[in-house]
Amino acid sequence: MNKFMLSTFALTLCGVSTSSLAVDQVNNDPLNQQPVGVVSATAGSNLSSLENALSAKAEAAGAKSYRIISTTGQNKLHGTAIIYQ
Repeated sequence: MNKFMLSTFALTLCGVSTSSLAVDQVNNDPLNQQPVGVVSATAGSNLSSLENALSAKAEAAGAKSYRIISTTGQNKLHGTAIIYQ
């Protein structure tokens, strides 16, 4: 029974730790990280959808964090972000 509880706890902990690997949005250049590229995205008509799209692109590129540097548009927003490693 004790091994079962320990195994269940270990699997739960692994599931929790992988969800914390998402990229972080920053407002300034992050310390100890270097800019490695730029991503851009087009999304719906609100900033939340654009932030989500840029976050997904940064995560797909393997970035640790990203900083939005430009947004434009009215009915469909377009944005650009610097990604950092």
